[in-house]
Amino acid sequence: MTAEAGTRTLVVWCPDWPVLASDPEPAAPVIVVRANRVVAASMAARAAGIEVGLRRRAAQRRCPSVEVVEHDPGRDARAFEPVASSLDAITPGVEVSRPGALAFATRGPSRYFGGDESLAERVAWMVSGALGDRWPVRVGVADGAFGALLAAQQAHRRGAASVVVPPGEAAAFLAPHPVKALLEVLEVPDEVDVWQRLGLRTLGHVAELPRGDVSARFGHPGVAAHRLASGLDLRPLAARHPAPDLAVTQDLDPPVDRVDRAAFTAKVLADQLHARLAAEGLACTQVLVEARTEHGEVLARQWRHEGALTAGALADRVRWQLDGWLTGSRSTRPTAGIDRLTLVPIEVVAARGRQLGFWGGETLVDERIWRAVARLQGQLGAEAVTVPEVRGGRGPGERVVRVPVATVDLTEERPATQVASITEPWPGQVPAPAPATVLDEPEPVLVVDARGEPVTVSGRTEVSAPPAVLTLVGQAPVALTAWAGPWPVDERWWDRDRHRRRARFQVVDQEGAAHLLAVEAGRWWREASYD
Repeated sequence: MTAEAGTRTLVVWCPDWPVLASDPEPAAPVIVVRANRVVAASMAARAAGIEVGLRRRAAQRRCPSVEVVEHDPGRDARAFEPVASSLDAITPGVEVSRPGALAFATRGPSRYFGGDESLAERVAWMVSGALGDRWPVRVGVADGAFGALLAAQQAHRRGAASVVVPPGEAAAFLAPHPVKALLEVLEVPDEVDVWQRLGLRTLGHVAELPRGDVSARFGHPGVAAHRLASGLDLRPLAARHPAPDLAVTQDLDPPVDRVDRAAFTAKVLADQLHARLAAEGLACTQVLVEARTEHGEVLARQWRHEGALTAGALADRVRWQLDGWLTGSRSTRPTAGIDRLTLVPIEVVAARGRQLGFWGGETLVDERIWRAVARLQGQLGAEAVTVPEVRGGRGPGERVVRVPVATVDLTEERPATQVASITEPWPGQVPAPAPATVLDEPEPVLVVDARGEPVTVSGRTEVSAPPAVLTLVGQAPVALTAWAGPWPVDERWWDRDRHRRRARFQVVDQEGAAHLLAVEAGRWWREASYD
């Protein structure tokens, strides 16, 4: 164990990369949200007190003028491709772990440029130039990618361009870091929670645990976390399986120059590669995406994932990479359409299996669904196929939105699809049950009292008279037998241009039809109807 050491690795890390990928205005407060929580924030937003992990509504309360951008991994990867391309002149072994972070082994480049410190300075300068000096770039070098990532984050806290951990000192460097730092690269929230409750607050405390006891209590995830905390690579070099000749290739005729046309091919190739590996009892952790153009150009990029790449994750990375190539700047975009696409598994590990559901888990039905989604994306575009997600809001049209399938991982649990994921109170929200039919655009209606006078609502939410008759567009007036409300809403009072005051009512007519109405500026609208 003492002879084992991590591979000397350099990591480039761009903090809050999703913000830069959204192309914000300089000095503007911007946040990127996913599942109603902040995942990245600009420096102006952080100066206003917004932190990663904060709820959307809490962030807007701290900074009412903040611009909210939905998380889009495809957009992030597309914007990050020029950064990865800028380092191809240093080494062909650039590996993208996620948009905003990349790594490569330093053995050759470090010798060529005169040491780790000189290499780190040059890489920081090259990446900053690729970004036009618009965003901070941090570089870390250490024994292992995990230590190098934390070194880059330490450089950010210090305000330095880079931090280089001397060889052999990775374990000592990692020791004082909090144990939750493991969540940067591993999905082990349960293990981290247990260790924190046991008083193991730092990586050093975890590294001191006997490896056998960790394996017996926490299994493979615990051992992986223990290795990283000890300054070792996630998988020892001797245990890594050289990838067999399982590459998959697809010729494209006619050649494609649009991402939406290549998306279906990417999904099919990812499925083929995943099936071949599964037949061999293997799982891919590092894949090479290679594309050839009509003019003979060869584009290649490696993607790494610390866990096993699923078929969906493989397809996502291929689509992101194609998007980065085909929609890049004129200087980096290929000069012709892509006529061949190849996926090469660079590194594979023994597959650890998966837990199937009670009724068989993944079935042929699941397979047909994935293929149908991929086919629709290829025909209509990657952004055209959407899935619903629950959002906070007061009106029925605000509480459910549709997001592109390309921006979510359908193979993972999605809390944003559950109503229980919204925990914040929304004063003025219409109570359950939700209406069955929500209009795309509210339609004007007429609501009058028993004397035929229009019903109004005062600034103190006082109703002038009980609603008695409702007239829908193109229909005859109908008497109302019951009504409830009002539920007043005073939204965005801090924004003069977007400030809205309105009140909602539930009404039932003599024919048994129920509607959700809203009155704003003296005018009535039908927003939705109930079954």
